[in-house]
Amino acid sequence: MSSTPQRRATAAGALVAAAALLAVGIQAGTATADVTASQAAKVAQPNPGAANLVLSASERATLLADANSTTVQAAKALGLGSGEKLVVRDVVKDADGTTHTTYERTYNGLPVLGGDLTVHAKGGVTKSVTKATNHEIKVADTSATVTPSAAEGTAFAALSAAGGKDAKAEQGARKVIWAAEGAPVLAYETVVGGVQSDGVTPSKLHVVTDARTGAKITEWQAVEKGIGNTEYSGQVTLGTSQSGSNYTLTDAGRGGHKTYDLNGGSSGTGTLFTSTSDTWGNGSPSNRQTAGADAAYGAQLTWDYYKNVHGRNGLRNDGVAPYSRVHYGNAYVNAFWDDSCFCMTYGDGTGNNHPLTSIDVAAHEMTHGLTSVTGNMTYSGEPGGLNEATSDIMAANVEFAANNPNDVGDYLVGEKIDINGDGTPLRYMDKPSKDGGSKDAWYSGIGSIDVHYSSGPANHVYYLMSEGSGAKVINGVSYDSPTSDGLPVTAIGRDAAAKIWFRALTVGYFKSNTNYAAARTATLQAAADLYGQGSTTYNNVANAWAGINVGARIVSGVSVTPIANQTTQINTAVSLQVQATSTNPGALSYAATGLPAGLSINSSTGLISGTATTAGTSNVTVTVTDSANKTGTASFTWTVGTAQQNVFENTNDYAINDNATVESPITVTRTGNAPSTLKVDVDIKHTYVGDLRVDLVAPDGTVYNLRNRSGGSADNILQSFTVNASSEVAQGVWKLRVADLASADTGKIDSWKLTF
Repeated sequence: MSSTPQRRATAAGALVAAAALLAVGIQAGTATADVTASQAAKVAQPNPGAANLVLSASERATLLADANSTTVQAAKALGLGSGEKLVVRDVVKDADGTTHTTYERTYNGLPVLGGDLTVHAKGGVTKSVTKATNHEIKVADTSATVTPSAAEGTAFAALSAAGGKDAKAEQGARKVIWAAEGAPVLAYETVVGGVQSDGVTPSKLHVVTDARTGAKITEWQAVEKGIGNTEYSGQVTLGTSQSGSNYTLTDAGRGGHKTYDLNGGSSGTGTLFTSTSDTWGNGSPSNRQTAGADAAYGAQLTWDYYKNVHGRNGLRNDGVAPYSRVHYGNAYVNAFWDDSCFCMTYGDGTGNNHPLTSIDVAAHEMTHGLTSVTGNMTYSGEPGGLNEATSDIMAANVEFAANNPNDVGDYLVGEKIDINGDGTPLRYMDKPSKDGGSKDAWYSGIGSIDVHYSSGPANHVYYLMSEGSGAKVINGVSYDSPTSDGLPVTAIGRDAAAKIWFRALTVGYFKSNTNYAAARTATLQAAADLYGQGSTTYNNVANAWAGINVGARIVSGVSVTPIANQTTQINTAVSLQVQATSTNPGALSYAATGLPAGLSINSSTGLISGTATTAGTSNVTVTVTDSANKTGTASFTWTVGTAQQNVFENTNDYAINDNATVESPITVTRTGNAPSTLKVDVDIKHTYVGDLRVDLVAPDGTVYNLRNRSGGSADNILQSFTVNASSEVAQGVWKLRVADLASADTGKIDSWKLTF
């Protein structure tokens, strides 16, 4: 414990307060006899001479240089043609001196895909040669009849056919010799970026096209999606890398993020997680890979959130990822970010059974890295509280964006890791004082307490911005957020709050010495930039700060929550509740102009109800008046459509194979947008529905999850779902996507239909 203050001087952003660490304590490990030792001695041991020799950088460089200096002789010794040349890719040396030199080949200056070979030698004598192909590398000529742009078009179509989107050429069509299958042919290789079918995982789809016919020869995805059996998030896909027969927790598609096992150490990087299969962990902390899978998953979610939501390419915006280290120390009840290594580190928690690797903890630590290269608020006093809160704030957003059913988005910090052993979170953003140490509102002495507790008011103001004050239930969690002045705060929405906070952090509004008053100014400036000074959003940000005793409210009377454009059907009952607050006490009254025929607003409650009797589009304005005769308005359109239903159906069978994904398409010819009550009827025959994830995919690629591995061992899914697809254009190809995520049971999509 005596080392904790020293560590925290260099390892910024530890998740847990020192007081909490003292309360929980650090448990020492207990030595136990290895009951399998006697049996292990009887197992046949591998040849020690065949073990890889650990080479220093200079030793490896010498081997590579030697190999490169003899490529001409090697090509001649192997009997290669005059147009062929060897390019050294790697050299590995065994403990007994055997070298394994792997070469790529070129033919008349063109890369030969599938032409690689390895020479195994000892003492200068070749023992054997392993070739990818035994065909002679030769083509009639190297003149293509297909244009590079046509080959790229084929490659883009391949990504689209695989369910990916946002296609872009990571590598334009390059001429190659394709020799991996059958006789060599002249071809083009194109690498297509974008995202894969899950809408998140980056794509590096390699597509090989015949340079004479234009036909696609093959494709492969270079960004591997490994399976992680995590402790906190269930079974997830991970960005991994493959080298030969081994996989590593290296996410090449996200800046090269790596996850290491410190194995109880406290320095260095430890050992990169490596496996002969692309399945990591088993969901239990007793399996060392499980914590690695959780940490890797949290890092990839955080990378994706900053890139996809805020357009930031890595923490430093340079496309380079930090790395993660798990299994730090012994029963270490904390996690931290360290600038000196540009990395996140996670302990295994009490008894080494509660790794601090949940989504929000991983995102929390990674966000400290973002703060260190942007606002860099000093990790003490009020700036330290804001620094710590920024990590909590962005972690909550990452958790919501992940939409993982095993760890749903919430405004609780560290609720999964159960660090206190009683099922309670570390912190509560809606009412920080619930943890017993954090503060709900600012006061003059708040800079003198631990930053994990002085972060409370900033966490609280962010919650008030996102969700507003008062009691509510979000994703099954109950909240009841107070305000220091007793007046209500109207929400601006989580997305807007996140964009405001992120902008304040990253464009220079937050500084190393920013205190709470300056943070209010910074976020109001960001709100003015994004939404306009004096806008409802701007005013509600100011009022949220007033709700934690920082600054005054903007007395503008009534604030009406913006109302989205409405679409309903003729002769269908509707119910729409107008939400409004006022800085003045007393009752509100409601009025509306332009409502469709048959609808009216309750002047006391603000409920719009009735049955629309006439088709058409109306321009509606709702006016809310408070006791001081101040008013606020909200305007929107209300479209009433005809009651005619359009049904589109696909009755063809589509086989659902083990560990595979299948899609059944329906082409919709209906004009306009889809309804908010789009009906999806599915008939799936399968002998274990708990294996299945079922999604509806809109024409633009948006995915609506219908079921996610629920139902256990039950047979078949014959079910009707209702989807709010009102933001989607109806016309186009809709798909029912079914993913079988386990072995042993199969089935088919028997039929499905859409009712508009």
